[in-house]
Amino acid sequence: GTDNRWRHVRRLLERAGPLGGPEFEPDPELFSAIRSDLVQILVVGAGGLGCEMLKDLALSGFVNLHLIDMDTIDLSNLNRQFLFRPKDIGRPKAVVAAEFVERRVSGCRVTPHFGKLEDKPLEFYKQFMCIVCGLDSVQARRRLNQIVCSLVQFDESDQPIPTSVIPLIDGGTQGFQGHCRVVRAHATPCLECTADLYSSTQQGFPLCTLAHTPRLPEHCIEFARIMQWPQEWPFGEEVPVDGDDPHHVDWIRTEACKRARQFGIREPDFRLTQGVVKHIIPAVASTNAVISAQCVTEVFKAITGCYPLLNNFANFSDIEGVAVNVVPLERNPQCDVCGQPPPKPLTFNSRDSLHTVINQLKSEHGMTRPSLTACVEGRDVTLYMDLSFLRDQLADNLDKSLAELGLISNTVLNVTDSAQSGMKPVTFVLNLEDGMET
Repeated sequence: GTDNRWRHVRRLLERAGPLGGPEFEPDPELFSAIRSDLVQILVVGAGGLGCEMLKDLALSGFVNLHLIDMDTIDLSNLNRQFLFRPKDIGRPKAVVAAEFVERRVSGCRVTPHFGKLEDKPLEFYKQFMCIVCGLDSVQARRRLNQIVCSLVQFDESDQPIPTSVIPLIDGGTQGFQGHCRVVRAHATPCLECTADLYSSTQQGFPLCTLAHTPRLPEHCIEFARIMQWPQEWPFGEEVPVDGDDPHHVDWIRTEACKRARQFGIREPDFRLTQGVVKHIIPAVASTNAVISAQCVTEVFKAITGCYPLLNNFANFSDIEGVAVNVVPLERNPQCDVCGQPPPKPLTFNSRDSLHTVINQLKSEHGMTRPSLTACVEGRDVTLYMDLSFLRDQLADNLDKSLAELGLISNTVLNVTDSAQSGMKPVTFVLNLEDGMET
């Protein structure tokens, strides 16, 4: 019967054990609690990993799930995204996945949301007790991280209020490797604190990093692709980069190696170069299943308190045997998203121009030649940089309104002063008085 179906879940909540959480008290009512409408969980992404997560959550007893995804089903998805069938091609992934799980797991309600993360207001995200992420895009992941961190409220001592912190469980896979990560904003490292951990083939890097402070081979590759290629046109005027042309990839690798040697960085090989240029990220169904199980276990622990949470990053690999190791990552005190002190507010109207923002940075914050970057729709965007070789390219942005540039309330702006060599970025958060929110 129904009770027999959930007997294993009940045992986790009704029995004490040596590994239980320090404040956990077994209680038969806990299972009823996770089956209530009050426990809402958001699954972000309905790809190979997201499908596994949705299925695992439903089979763990949760009944009030939401799923958000912006993609439609393609034929190439069917080999690993098992909730979809050939008849579903062309339909929204979120809608089809929700229908499938509701048919198969009685009592479970899945609310689909077909669209982008930024299509939803901040109030939408406040309703969830936990958010679990199964995205294959670093840009979208960073956007979600920014949203979760922006929901945190602070007391008069600038300390985060615990009830405003929504746990974010992040999962990712690449071939036969994957990770599970627990983020509690301002208590553990956020995703931005250790952005270099994520697949470089999906990263978007700020131009100021590429131009002045490269730290990774991927920075050198992107510098050669984005900045050197349009200046030199090595294969003819206006000939774009072709990631499938070995001559193009090798030219970028050669230039990247020169820059890597200049900054004392490991030189990239051909495979890494092509992966960055083509944004290659492989997927394996069995890895998705393992990482999903880890992530959903952390969701269960976060909501019930039955066992301590992962601290705080687990790496999985089955390339040569099976290996899992847990690493307690550390927060970056200079993180642009969760670093302390909290970001300084900048109050404007969405119709104000970028030039107005720069003038205020000069008059009220003592900057001489401010350069601005921001995360817009999950991608790092250089809004303006007061450097000779980029000034003309970005001059048109000065007269654009904040709305035209895609800037909304709670967008984090990272500002450096080009006149002060070695200056650390100063973090600001936009407050738009006319209410344009995420």
